[in-house]
Amino acid sequence: MTGIPGDSPWFRNYRPAPDAPVRLVCLPHAGGSASFYFPVARELSPRVEVLAVQYPGRQDRRTEPAVTDLEALADRIAAALGPWTDRPYALFGHSMGAVLGFEVARRMEAAGDGPTELFVSGRRAPGVDRADEWHPETDEEVVAEIRKLDGTGDALLDDEETLRMILPALRADYRAVRGYRYRPGPPLDCPVTALTGDRDPRALVEEVRAWEHHTRSGFGLRVLPGGHFYLVDQQAEVLRTVEDRLARTPVAASL
Repeated sequence: MTGIPGDSPWFRNYRPAPDAPVRLVCLPHAGGSASFYFPVARELSPRVEVLAVQYPGRQDRRTEPAVTDLEALADRIAAALGPWTDRPYALFGHSMGAVLGFEVARRMEAAGDGPTELFVSGRRAPGVDRADEWHPETDEEVVAEIRKLDGTGDALLDDEETLRMILPALRADYRAVRGYRYRPGPPLDCPVTALTGDRDPRALVEEVRAWEHHTRSGFGLRVLPGGHFYLVDQQAEVLRTVEDRLARTPVAASL
């Protein structure tokens, strides 16, 4: 089945690549939006077609209610993704997006349209508990957490109008992450490649390594310099890893 990404409110195709042998579906972090992956689309097109997921409640979907249940969000993304499985695709998710990517991959494999690879970034493996687990709840705690992780420039957080625009999505996403509970099940059929920053306080290297238990295929771990948003400064290395893995995918390599 073929489709045009622009037909769906769920995906942004910033650099269409109709002749690319593979798609990369990118899922943003908590409070993030599809535009976070515009640089990825710019760098990978036309070799890889990048679809960036746009969650409800932000940017051009800001009038829609945000989804506060992570599994329900995974259900809706998986349903929307179906028309774009006409060629091989991989999933890439950062932080909250990594858990979402995992849950989407589960659903797509159950439907017989699984990804060729799952890339998980800046997130410990599902089922790994932390004694110091804490999730921000008040607006003040949410802003303090974002400042700590350096996910948004301080200038944006200091602007009251901008803060009013982004806080509803942040609150909803943190609620979704806080309410998520891993359901044990069979490991994925696709390989998993995990990436993380060596100074990420929310995704310690050994916690990220535990993703190896969630695949019956190959597993790889790449640790790069940086904190939770290491992938901004390390974009070239991240994309080099992604392209190398996609090139090794038998289906894509044969096209």
